[in-house]
Amino acid sequence: METEPQEDINQERVVSLTKREIEVLRHVLEGKSSREVAATLFCSKRTVDFHLARIYEKLQVSNRVQAMRRAALLGLVEVTAARSSES
Repeated sequence: METEPQEDINQERVVSLTKREIEVLRHVLEGKSSREVAATLFCSKRTVDFHLARIYEKLQVSNRVQAMRRAALLGLVEVTAARSSES
């Protein structure tokens, strides 16, 4: 009996982020620091870091770059949306 690789199983797993987590992720995608995101969202840096930790856990990643790549791959955020706001 052949088993599927763990990576394939992880990619098929449904990832669900809250509205706030997606909001935090979008600001991070724009290149903002946790402190900048906190100021934008009128919350503490600790709250932003909490949301990031939950995002990393749900996406099974360990840093911002990996989180952005995985979220884009899963269609949770649109990479082009962040780029257009820089113009």
